[in-house]
Amino acid sequence: MDQPLLGRVSAAGRDCCSYSTLKAWLPVLSWLPGYKLKWLKMDLLAGLTVGLTTVPQALAYAEVAGLPVQYGLYSAFMGGFIYTLLGTSKDVTLGPTAIMSLLCFSVVGGQPDRAVLLSLLCGLIQAVMALLRLGFLLDFISFPVIKGFTCAAAVTIGFGQVKNILGLQGIPQEFFLEVYYTFYKIPEARIGDVVLGLLCLGLLVMLLFMKESLGSDNAPYSSCSRVARKLVWTVATMRNSLVVLAASFIAFSWDAYGHHVFTITGKTSPGLPPFEPPPTTDTTANGTVVSFGEIVEGFGGGLAVIPFMGLLESIAIAKAFASQNDYRIDANQELLAIGVTNIMGSFVSAYPVTGSFGRTAVNSQTGVCTPAGGIVTSVIVLLSLAFLMPAFYYIPKASLAAVIICAVAPMVDYQVVAKMWRIRKLDLLPFFVTFLMSFWQVQYGILGGVAVSGAMLLYNIARPRIKLSDHGVLVMELNSGLSFPATEYLSHVIHTQALQASPPRSVVLDCHHVSAIDYSVISELRDLLRQFKLRDVQLVFSRLQPSVLEVLLAADLQGLRYTDSVEAALQVESETSPMTELANHRRGSRIDTGKKQ
Repeated sequence: MDQPLLGRVSAAGRDCCSYSTLKAWLPVLSWLPGYKLKWLKMDLLAGLTVGLTTVPQALAYAEVAGLPVQYGLYSAFMGGFIYTLLGTSKDVTLGPTAIMSLLCFSVVGGQPDRAVLLSLLCGLIQAVMALLRLGFLLDFISFPVIKGFTCAAAVTIGFGQVKNILGLQGIPQEFFLEVYYTFYKIPEARIGDVVLGLLCLGLLVMLLFMKESLGSDNAPYSSCSRVARKLVWTVATMRNSLVVLAASFIAFSWDAYGHHVFTITGKTSPGLPPFEPPPTTDTTANGTVVSFGEIVEGFGGGLAVIPFMGLLESIAIAKAFASQNDYRIDANQELLAIGVTNIMGSFVSAYPVTGSFGRTAVNSQTGVCTPAGGIVTSVIVLLSLAFLMPAFYYIPKASLAAVIICAVAPMVDYQVVAKMWRIRKLDLLPFFVTFLMSFWQVQYGILGGVAVSGAMLLYNIARPRIKLSDHGVLVMELNSGLSFPATEYLSHVIHTQALQASPPRSVVLDCHHVSAIDYSVISELRDLLRQFKLRDVQLVFSRLQPSVLEVLLAADLQGLRYTDSVEAALQVESETSPMTELANHRRGSRIDTGKKQ
């Protein structure tokens, strides 16, 4: 399963019917033949539990994406089927998440057809990245950027639901205007929504604390205590479904008596979505047809940000639970699974999805044994679409808002600021750039944070730390690699510390940290060697890596000298013994720079 995907393509070309090749592309074949009956019970239980968590969350996240609530369910079932075939983690569940919903809204502005097309394009990008093994690009999104984005997203999503808790209408979607008008319209709040929303919040928080207070199951308990603990755990795990169900019953009861005191979801499209290609054009309210190219142009940077964030979120979750449960995942296969899920999801009116940390945690804690648990979850969602859509009419928006707020609250990790301040204060710069810019536009926050992190990375490459020590001869130790952005800085330090000194000084350049050099560095070194020769002093290289020495020998630098150690170079300099010159020497031969006999 660790075999590269492109390697699989080559292997398939040699033996396209190989069973091992087929297993590499379809990981389900590695566990399905050995599937045990006792696993079925755990997979059914986990799939049912996650399904009852998924339904209310999917409805709520559709609200975050600005889409009709049924689109959350449309997006929640394809991942279970695809991931069972292509996924390499037994725990991960794919579906709508708070962050992806927010990103989707920021790009498509609540237009369903464009959200579905966005899913197709994101899936294609992710699948191509998997096939070309471009997953390493995710490494350029640093931890401070991720944390800055998730904290800002949690604040944006959470505050965006306050209007639904208060039952307010006509609130703008832009964050700063949303904050202003939410406070401005507080006098218009509906008492029914406020009371119900706060009750739902309180109940969800209470059940969460009850679950966390259970502790470990390994301690000795009586049979009655075990049953009670299991009951509490089950109720707390299904808290989202139970709270939404109870709130819907309350809303239905009041509505039946003619008292419309709650803001409810309203009419939804019944039944399963049609299986059809996503629309490639759109029509505005005034009848203007928007072409495919114009839609893609309108997506802008979001078309780069959303696939990356989807991959980053899902792979981080998969790695975390793989480490926790002692198994390994194939990162490129995970990319492929997410990409295919988004591609196929676009044919059933889904918007972009990724791995869900909360539902994956529930899946793992319930004791899922294989990815087959995702099939059960998907069936639960499909049954809800087929038979329960009319009942969703009475779901109060305040209850969905409570579910969302409780889901995103843990994402506000305020402790990380103190940790970064204590460990490396400079990391707070990309964190705050991402955090603050995300309130303007989510994708701009991520791009801004990546740009700042990239600039910091490039600065460290262009300005490597150079440790100077005086042993009569100036010793310069490069504490990091040496590449073309650093050549000017190295030349400047050598000129100011040695060549422009009075009198000029010889230099020993300790290169044991340098693992590679390029043509720009060679050109600069050739000029420096000429400058040292003109001033009748020496530039000596010590502790060269074999790969670096090979490049220097191939460059045929005039006056190049090197030793195996700094001590050998200092010894030769102190005795004014001539170094063995490499000019015109047979390439690859051993050069003795020790003391002359």
